[in-house]
Amino acid sequence: MIPNSSRKRQRPPHHHASAIVEAFPHKTISEFSQKLPRTSFSFNDPSTADVILRFFIDRSPFDSSNPSDSARHSDLQIYLHSRVIFRAKYFSALLSDRWQHQANNHNAGHDSRTIANCNNMFHLNLGVHDDPTVHLTVLQLLYTYDFPTVIASASTALEILPVALELLFEDCVKACVKFLEAVPWSEEEEKRVLSLIPLLREEESKELLARVSPGEDDFYEEMLHGLIEKAMYSQPNMAFVKVFVAKLLRDFSSRESARRVLERAFDANLRIVKESLEQYSSPDFKGDHNETEAIQRLHLHTAMTNGRHLLWLVERMIELKVADLAVKQWSEQAAFTVDLQKAFRDDAWRNIVPGLPAVMLRCTCKLASAVAAGTILSSRQSLLDRVQVRSAC
Repeated sequence: MIPNSSRKRQRPPHHHASAIVEAFPHKTISEFSQKLPRTSFSFNDPSTADVILRFFIDRSPFDSSNPSDSARHSDLQIYLHSRVIFRAKYFSALLSDRWQHQANNHNAGHDSRTIANCNNMFHLNLGVHDDPTVHLTVLQLLYTYDFPTVIASASTALEILPVALELLFEDCVKACVKFLEAVPWSEEEEKRVLSLIPLLREEESKELLARVSPGEDDFYEEMLHGLIEKAMYSQPNMAFVKVFVAKLLRDFSSRESARRVLERAFDANLRIVKESLEQYSSPDFKGDHNETEAIQRLHLHTAMTNGRHLLWLVERMIELKVADLAVKQWSEQAAFTVDLQKAFRDDAWRNIVPGLPAVMLRCTCKLASAVAAGTILSSRQSLLDRVQVRSAC
């Protein structure tokens, strides 16, 4: 088992980096990473090394592997150079003055962090689960940086990545992730990728996660959209359902997914309100008076019902600070403004949907207030257009 592999790696504190500068005052970290000649030091060269790394088998008591393998690998020693292995933040921290002081005070035994400084030679112990071949490969990459040659298959990248994560060898981690993003995986390799994703940072795992579960976001968005529709169109206990869905939206992990779902619902309801008022203002059917009146009432009731839904959606979008597109769309409704003006010139709406102007006005005021408060960014022209819609109400 790789030590601490179950936890997402942490960045070492800044004092680890300063230890490098203190140890080598004429060099900087970037110089070690970028300007150090790859042939300056040779891997496992005892004549120039100042670090001896000893591998030991860190086994669980429940392991059933052959004990002779443990004995064989526990005697393996590698000669390294501190100026090279500082490229891995694990060693950078381990060789810092602060860590050496703590380790010597505790006098730890065969621990992966054991360190001793004898005659200017650092002695380190590193626990490995099994054969340290992959660890040796990663250590060699600290010297060569020859990632394209070594990382030539998905299986190799998946073997190297956990060790690079363990040693905090960031450049190697990036090389493995980039390679995995670009190549196909077998079913077994996909399972291994999935197990490693929690150990990566969000920006590193984004592309891999999208490949492992490409339809996951769509599934959650469809589910959330269905809940929003349920909140708007369920007749009994509508208020309770709206409160419940509003809480789900606030707690939803992906703000962008919530934005897309709300914008989709906003578009649909705005279109229904516009079409209903357009049909009311410019009827294109002929019939007897009672039939005409019934259809006109239906148009107004449809506009009123969906206008209330629209107001609820606007409130949710403002609450989540995702109302930018709604502001833009609401301010670009010249034809909608004309239809509102036509509808309100007719006194029939006063007896059918007396609250319709108030609903439209509240949508406008809430969006304008959010822009004025700085919650939503909008152009000056959009503000002027909104004033036009408000005056129509």
